[in-house]
Amino acid sequence: MRIERVWAANDGRNYHYLIGCSETGEALAVDPLNAAAVLARARQLGWQIRQILNTHEHRDHTGGNAEVVAATGASVLAHAAAAAKIGGVTRGLGGGDVIRVGSSVTLTCLDTPGHTRAHLCLYSEGGGEGDGASPALFSGDTLFNAGAGNCLHGGDPQLLYASFNDPLGRLPGQTRVFPGHDYLLRNLGFTLDREPGNDAARELARRCAGLGGEAMPILTLTEERQVNVFLRLASPEIIAGLARNGAIDHARANGREVFLALRELRNRW
Repeated sequence: MRIERVWAANDGRNYHYLIGCSETGEALAVDPLNAAAVLARARQLGWQIRQILNTHEHRDHTGGNAEVVAATGASVLAHAAAAAKIGGVTRGLGGGDVIRVGSSVTLTCLDTPGHTRAHLCLYSEGGGEGDGASPALFSGDTLFNAGAGNCLHGGDPQLLYASFNDPLGRLPGQTRVFPGHDYLLRNLGFTLDREPGNDAARELARRCAGLGGEAMPILTLTEERQVNVFLRLASPEIIAGLARNGAIDHARANGREVFLALRELRNRW
């Protein structure tokens, strides 16, 4: 498996992904809003886009579907519960379904509602060569680098917490995270606002200062668990700060309540 990250160069700071089979040259395009950029990169690589996967129904993830389909004849895959909102979906999916790309790539669909009520992440266990050797998570707008998706446009923060807990919480630390947008520096700012003593977050922010979205590092889940407040729900510093603000009851603090309080604060931060 080969993975190509395509920067949309838009105000929404979107990332698109091409997932290619090194044996056949067939590819899957993930959330191709900027169709021209995705098609151009596929041509440069000599890949044929055969499938599109939309992680969810929001227009900034589906807006390039028609152009990519017109250029390639690709089929469109999405969560079955989002298919009617997206339109043109040729295969409805659910958690546990498998997508095959060419002869060598297998991706498993993870049902991860929260940002929207019908959201899929894609997971590859890895085991191939090159950039396909280690596990990979294409997380759409569920998990961002150092952050979590909002739930303001048809989502539910309690469902998002459940998705973070399972299936995302079960994935191995070496899993590389490929999110739908670059909000890394902004999210690190929120981490440091909630956990000023987080040296790993401070160092990552220093290292990434001045980088454009196209140059941001690809983080693993181990790194995310060091710098992402939504994965650090047992941090005494985070819990104490939320309690001082009256966002939680310190004596009754649990992971769910900490997550929900953080998500509400991030909406206004």
